[in-house]
Amino acid sequence: MKQADLGLNLTAKRTRKRRFLDEMNVVVPWADLVGLITPHAKESGRRGRQPFAVEVMLRIHFMQQWFTLSDPAMEEALHDVPLYREFAGLDNWHTRLPDESTILRFRHLLEKHKLAEQMFKHINELLAARGLLLKAGTAVDASLIAAPSSTKNKDKARDAQMRSSQKGNQWYFGMKVHIGVDADSGLTHSVRGTAGNVHDIVEANTLLHGEEIDAFGDSAFQGADKRADAKEHVSWHVAMKPGKRKALDKDDPIEGRLDEMERIKARIRAKVEHPFRVLKCQFGYVKVRYRGLKKNTAQLVTLFALANVWMVRKKLMA
Repeated sequence: MKQADLGLNLTAKRTRKRRFLDEMNVVVPWADLVGLITPHAKESGRRGRQPFAVEVMLRIHFMQQWFTLSDPAMEEALHDVPLYREFAGLDNWHTRLPDESTILRFRHLLEKHKLAEQMFKHINELLAARGLLLKAGTAVDASLIAAPSSTKNKDKARDAQMRSSQKGNQWYFGMKVHIGVDADSGLTHSVRGTAGNVHDIVEANTLLHGEEIDAFGDSAFQGADKRADAKEHVSWHVAMKPGKRKALDKDDPIEGRLDEMERIKARIRAKVEHPFRVLKCQFGYVKVRYRGLKKNTAQLVTLFALANVWMVRKKLMA
């Protein structure tokens, strides 16, 4: 006979997932974020069953981002995985669990009041207050996020807000996320979502927070300092075109120095790749989940906010 599940965790092994959630439980400013959401949650109160606490729903929402779970998958995971219920603060035996409609309504609440942007801003303010987010320089870049290209769906059509774009000899369909990061720490301070065919340079100057004096970008950002929205006090350090750099004579004193300068710029610019690595490798985000730019951009803002916390978790825990 199988023993009944009484919700007791008798294992002594701390898995990677448990260690991860234990760290996030410590470093995420839960009380501050709940304080941002609570006034809006009270305004949209529903009659009927007693609503779940805001912190419970926020923890569930963040677990969706960390483990790439849809609303139905998150509901099933809460039933199947005691660790998830424990992290959310739900009793293993006596408490009812949120269904997918409840999870969906909470996400719509965040989208309606643009709370993802507010949480992102608040987390960055806390990191800046601790000296972890500096403002002297910014590195910018963009990355393509794939969207389903199939028309085998209810509408018999692709997402109208997604576009095709070419990178090298390969074509991609989806959206593009543009970010600006701190050139020192690699923490993201600006996020913009656009259709996939929008050129990187179009959003270049919108990714600057206004207090930096230097900006760094790859060769796609050449000419950013000459655009109408360029900021006069910012010096752009943009990479040389790959073909032009390859043709440099390393033995020539002048061209050798130019190549060394390109290496220095590349080392600084590499910081912008760290948040993308966290999203794609750590959180497993490689494809859009929703239709339309607005919902997907809100999710990306949340993901980059959580990526910032994850990247400095050891310093915060210290």
